[in-house]
Amino acid sequence: MITVVIPTIGRRSLQQVIAALDADMPTIVVDDRPRFCPGLKVPGHVQVLRTGGRGPAAARNAGWRAASTPWIAFLDDDVVPQPGWRDALAADLADLPEDVAGSQGRLRVEPPPLRRPTDAERNTAALAGAAWATADMAYRRAALERVGGFDERFPRAYREDADLALRLLKAGYTLAEGRRITLHPLRAQGFWSSVRAQRGNADDALMRWLHGPGWRAAVDDVPGRFSRHVVTTAAGLVACALLATVGRPARTPGVRRLSALGGAAGVAWLALTAEFAWARLAPGPRTPEEVLRMAVTSVIIPPAACLHRLRGELRARR
Repeated sequence: MITVVIPTIGRRSLQQVIAALDADMPTIVVDDRPRFCPGLKVPGHVQVLRTGGRGPAAARNAGWRAASTPWIAFLDDDVVPQPGWRDALAADLADLPEDVAGSQGRLRVEPPPLRRPTDAERNTAALAGAAWATADMAYRRAALERVGGFDERFPRAYREDADLALRLLKAGYTLAEGRRITLHPLRAQGFWSSVRAQRGNADDALMRWLHGPGWRAAVDDVPGRFSRHVVTTAAGLVACALLATVGRPARTPGVRRLSALGGAAGVAWLALTAEFAWARLAPGPRTPEEVLRMAVTSVIIPPAACLHRLRGELRARR
């Protein structure tokens, strides 16, 4: 009745996910690493497909199309289904009306012990409130066939799940919330993880082109800081351009006015950057490492977000 599909990029946690599932439950692991990577070591009852690094949307499509059951349960390769997950999943899907296309599991993210979470850990914790996240999401195969599955123009594990949910809702389906529980552990993501995450702004551009400016409200997503990033980046660019006149003799009123404007833009950039850094730092542990990370990445994130958004807008127009 149910096939579990797990797209993977080879994380060690994959073995823990598989171990949490019953051996007699049909399971398909889709290896989305580049093709030259060695094969995955999985139990004999697990079917393995390879998609060669085409992204999680393509990997999930390959998985559900290879399955033959009426329901497909998608899990990420870094979650841990809790004891009794299979029975809870079956109960969640039992007797659902035909117009219900999917059932969302309950994601639980446990905070770190004895300290406040870092900025990266708070971003992971936000998954607990994300709507229709495919970290644990079961879909009716007939509904996936009707809308064509995941949109493979989303190259990352970001927004492809919200896009699918919106297309199903527009097709007349509804989506249900289940009672099964899946743990999403916190994991180290590196110094530059918040900068790398700005690539998602390109996917936000695609969401806007596909679903209109109100797509965030439709998926219960809170507004981001992109508009502030635009103002911060603009202030920084103006300051850099106009303050170049400071080194010249201020012989004319025009040069003095440009210098004053550049100085004001520089003050605005500094104030906006400091506010952004403090907003990220204040709720966290404020360790020296976290202070350094917030100070450095808060300077880089606004222009990175703008560049990725511009790239996404150009790609969406094409």
